[in-house]
Amino acid sequence: MDALTQADTDPLTDLLNGVRTTGAVFNWSSLSGSWAVRFEEGSPLALAVPLHGPAWVIPDGGQPVRLGPEDVAVLSGATPYLIASDPATEPDVIMRPDGRCSTLDGREHSITRDLGTWGTSGPDDTVVLNGLYTVGAGAPGRLLAALPPLAVIPAEQGACPVNPAAFEDIARPAPGRQVLLDRMLDLMLITALRSWFTRPGADVPGWYRALSDPVVGQALRLLDADLTRPWTVDVLAATTGVSRAALARRFTALVGQPPMTYLREKRITLAAAMLHEPDATIGAVAARVGFSSAFALSTAFKQVRGISPSEYRAGATPAKDAAAGT
Repeated sequence: MDALTQADTDPLTDLLNGVRTTGAVFNWSSLSGSWAVRFEEGSPLALAVPLHGPAWVIPDGGQPVRLGPEDVAVLSGATPYLIASDPATEPDVIMRPDGRCSTLDGREHSITRDLGTWGTSGPDDTVVLNGLYTVGAGAPGRLLAALPPLAVIPAEQGACPVNPAAFEDIARPAPGRQVLLDRMLDLMLITALRSWFTRPGADVPGWYRALSDPVVGQALRLLDADLTRPWTVDVLAATTGVSRAALARRFTALVGQPPMTYLREKRITLAAAMLHEPDATIGAVAARVGFSSAFALSTAFKQVRGISPSEYRAGATPAKDAAAGT
């Protein structure tokens, strides 16, 4: 009998081990005719799965991608996106991060079934399941940094592990429903990303491959586990049991950047996701990701992203990106 456990954690398990949400929001939509639903920003990770019929997913600033039945789309970075019957269709419904549905002019849209189902259900309808991670929860910064804005996993490569009948049973009002929904969203995401990261020709970050290295992998796990610690290369080297020069050389060769550069960018990536939280101040975000002050975060953020945290929160585009688009 083969053992189902493993003494040494593989890189993918290490990456996904921290994925655990609380308060997942699901929308089960049965749609017919010409339709388009806009999902507003706010969720660091979102999944969209057409359970029946095709659909198009269009992230803001991205290209339309057609989803076939049971294809899984993973959207990251809190970017708004559109799910539509056709890329040219204008949205008439907006779905908020908290699961509320409204018309474009702000009126609450009638929800005909629990968990956000609207419209009628017929044999020719498209049925789409959307799962939204709550802001700032269950989405490690290292995972967000490894993902593109839109990753599509075809059904034949990594089928959604939840069928409509199972979802209907889990979603019915009963004690423990939210816990089941949370774990179901985690299972759906982990299943999809396992297929994404292990697909043939996958272009994965250098640190992902480096996780299997006994020294650099340990250093990466230490940084990820205690982001707010005032790390230096000397402290990290002493903790991993190698010299400062050896760690710096090995880390840079495998990850593609020095340890402190990696740490700074990791903190900035996580800070960017937290800035979408409605009540988060820049000072509070700075403390949560390991910067000594709001000023220190703002300085580093501008160096890495080209704009200040306040400008980023307001939706500004870095000058270099704006120039590239002209």
